[in-house]
Amino acid sequence: MDLILRGGDVVDGTGAARVRADVLVAGGRIHDVVPAGTPVDAGEVVDVPAGHVVAPGFVDMHAHSDLGLLTDPGHVAKITQGVTTEVIGQDGLSYAPIDDATLAVVRRQIAGWNGNPADFDFSWRTVGEYLDRLDTGITPNAAYLVPQGTLRYLAVGADQRPATRREVDRMAEMVDRAMDEGAVGMSSGLTYTPGMYADTGELRALCEVVARRGGFYAPHTRSYGRGALDAYREMIDLARETGCALHLTHATMNFEENRGRAGEFLELVDAAVAEGCDITLDTYPYLPGATTLSALLPSWAMSGGLDAALSRLTDPDARRRITDDVTRYGSDGCHGVTVDWTTIQLSGVANPELDPYVGRTVAEIASAEDRPAVDVFFDVLQRDAFATTILQHVGHEENVRAIMVHPHHMGGSDGILVGDRPHPRAWGTFPRYLGHYVREIGLLSLEECIHHLTGRPAARLSLRDRGLVRPGHAADLVVLDPETVRDTATFDHPKQAAAGIPHVLVAGRFAVRDGAPTGVLAGRSLRHSPTGTA
Repeated sequence: MDLILRGGDVVDGTGAARVRADVLVAGGRIHDVVPAGTPVDAGEVVDVPAGHVVAPGFVDMHAHSDLGLLTDPGHVAKITQGVTTEVIGQDGLSYAPIDDATLAVVRRQIAGWNGNPADFDFSWRTVGEYLDRLDTGITPNAAYLVPQGTLRYLAVGADQRPATRREVDRMAEMVDRAMDEGAVGMSSGLTYTPGMYADTGELRALCEVVARRGGFYAPHTRSYGRGALDAYREMIDLARETGCALHLTHATMNFEENRGRAGEFLELVDAAVAEGCDITLDTYPYLPGATTLSALLPSWAMSGGLDAALSRLTDPDARRRITDDVTRYGSDGCHGVTVDWTTIQLSGVANPELDPYVGRTVAEIASAEDRPAVDVFFDVLQRDAFATTILQHVGHEENVRAIMVHPHHMGGSDGILVGDRPHPRAWGTFPRYLGHYVREIGLLSLEECIHHLTGRPAARLSLRDRGLVRPGHAADLVVLDPETVRDTATFDHPKQAAAGIPHVLVAGRFAVRDGAPTGVLAGRSLRHSPTGTA
């Protein structure tokens, strides 16, 4: 035996009550779970303090670490939370499959999510090659969703128009190949260009491929504000029509239009599940959202790509039209809601000249500089070439709690790791669930919450040997103190590691030991196969 975690309370990820037990690890896997104190020979014994819990490693169902896993493979933000698997390729935009021209566009468009390192080696072109790169050394494991927006760039381009039948067929072929190479499903970003230009028929054709291949569809829907329920209905109807498993990512009901309306959304989910649809969802345990400043622009303003959009910002007629859409009518980029500049807080910039703006709202900057807020908006977009990230303070606690307790709910950080003041969810999501919502609020039991964060998402991903503390499963494990686990990341100081998580193991090796990251790179890509992901 390589290792024994001795004396802890095992919470196995199924939702069952904790039991006092020792966990035996050998060859990177859980060899056995035995009654506490059972005599066993082992190379190393780690005494788990009384009352501490041994649990499966957490699964982050919505991560934006597509480059972060490679540029900073130690991945301290996530591994110190106990995250041992991340799902990347989110919101319809990522770096595989890719060609040279599309790579240049995507790197610029999602620089606010992932950065855009000038000297980084983007030598892969296929999904399989990207997953091979991950296998050269990462801390947590990673599963990949093929991004529908990137596929649309490759097949259609950046124009706002319907795809032709031939273009849809090409995208469908790319989905099929991506799943051959290991993608677990497909994502969309339906308020981001060019994914938002896809009509329901185009999405249906792609979901049919995903369904046939046994994956799942993870859409960022067309609205989380005005029209949110209609946007969810569109996705649920796709699941009904295609038989595709549906995972509603960062499933929120935001903006004043949706205060107290989470129940209406959950009724849609429950009705579809009762009909036989396979639907799950994830959330983050915070009120503000996070995105890019350019996401607030109307879709027509982004047609043709970033350079075309930047040129529109200097055209007086286009500028007036954008102003009307954003401030009077409700931009589709801002979920059909007019922008309240007091809720838009800058969290990261690429242009160092804009550093003094970080942490301030657009309204505060406008007031200090005595100019209209919309002019600040245009100015920052231009000077930062669309790389600015924001926090959007539009959530409602009653909605967050109602969705969090749903039996098909899972945890997803939606964490952006770049920027000076990123959303604290990148560092604090999982300990916040366990500290605030379990221990302090009592909204969920510890066992139930850990099931939300481990066994349930592992099943969604078809990870047949992860997500549970069970013999034969990979030894991806977390040791935590239920009495002290908490998030220390704040909106003012977001890059703070969790408290109360002394040990994290990936494939039986310590990624965190005695609260300190070890730098061990034991993670790998988890690839879809017809018999489940390995």
